[in-house]
Amino acid sequence: MKPRITLITLGVDDLERAVRFYRDGLGLKTEGIVGKEFEHGAVAFFDLQSGLKLALWPRKSIAHDTKLTAGKPSATEITIGHNVASKAEADAVMAQAKGAGAVIIKPAQDTFWGGYAGYFQDPDGHLWEVAWNPRWTVPE
Repeated sequence: MKPRITLITLGVDDLERAVRFYRDGLGLKTEGIVGKEFEHGAVAFFDLQSGLKLALWPRKSIAHDTKLTAGKPSATEITIGHNVASKAEADAVMAQAKGAGAVIIKPAQDTFWGGYAGYFQDPDGHLWEVAWNPRWTVPE
């Protein structure tokens, strides 16, 4: 398999609330909710870096599409890493997320591996790590 990941889909309980968090709170660009005309089709896409999008899709729709029973979500199943260029930027992103309604799980702080990182949860419990790694260059 060649690594061609182009879409990360998060299951949400309230699509409109999730769109407000990511669009209005975090400032991610989207055309809003599309596909409302289809049963289980309402979804929102957000542009991330080149070639990568974030999708928000109701958990019930994911369960319907996959034919799986929707289970209880767990924040420790996956984290999404947002890498930044400095400690100050990490603090700024954490503050922006908190202002948007995120729950700060672990404030950004020095890490055992020599970086600086913290965690927040979005309104649906998805866990985001905001990290500065002194050994990585972050593209603008």
